[in-house]
Amino acid sequence: MADNYLEKRFEEVFGASARKKTVIRRNNPSIDTLLHRNRSYRGYDQSHVVTEAQLREIVSVNTLIPSAMNRQPLRFHLVTRDTGSEKILSNIRMGAALPELHLPLPGTAPEAFIVVCSALEEDKFVDIDLGISLQSMLLKATSAGLNGLIICAFDRMAITEALHLRYPPLAILAIGKGAESIFIRPIHSGDSQTYYRKDGIHYVPKLALEDLLI
Repeated sequence: MADNYLEKRFEEVFGASARKKTVIRRNNPSIDTLLHRNRSYRGYDQSHVVTEAQLREIVSVNTLIPSAMNRQPLRFHLVTRDTGSEKILSNIRMGAALPELHLPLPGTAPEAFIVVCSALEEDKFVDIDLGISLQSMLLKATSAGLNGLIICAFDRMAITEALHLRYPPLAILAIGKGAESIFIRPIHSGDSQTYYRKDGIHYVPKLALEDLLI
C-alpha cells in the first residue's frame, strides 16, 4: 500500500506522463537490409571523397571475423585518391559481362581501394578467409553509407610493383559512394544468371530460395 501511495502522490505532483520511460530508437539496419543494399557498384560519385580513416574502419572488421585455423594470413594495403588510385585503375578490369560499355564510365571510376594480400601461400583455407573478409568489409562499408566492388580481374604483377607490396595481392576492394541504380531480379533454375543493364538500370539475377535448396 505504501508503494501505491507513493506512486499516486508522484503522479499528483509531477503528472502521470513523468512516469513514462524515454525510449531511444536506434537506426541500426538489419542484416537483411545490409545484404540487400550490398550490391556490386561499378560507377561512383567522385565528388564524395573516401578517406584513409574510413578505409581503416572498414578493414578493422578483420580483427573480429573468423579465420580458418586462426592463421589470419590476410594483409591489407589502403589506397586513396591521394595515394595512388590511378595505379590501380590502370591495371583493373570491371564489368566483364558488359564489355561494350567499357566500365567504369568516364567520371565514375572508384578512387579508394583496399588491396587484400596474403602472408601465406594461397590455398583453400586462405580463399575461405578471403571470402569472409571481403563480404564482411563490404557490409561494414554499406552500414556506413558507402558501396563497393570486389575486383579479381587485375594485373597482379603490375599492382604488386606499382604499390611495392610485400605480399601477393589476391583481390581488390573498390570503395566509394555508389552512383548507379541496381535492382535484384528473382529468377529460377535454367534462367540466365548474367547481370545486365536496361534503360540505365543495372539488374542482378538471383535464384529463388526454392531453387537453392536440395
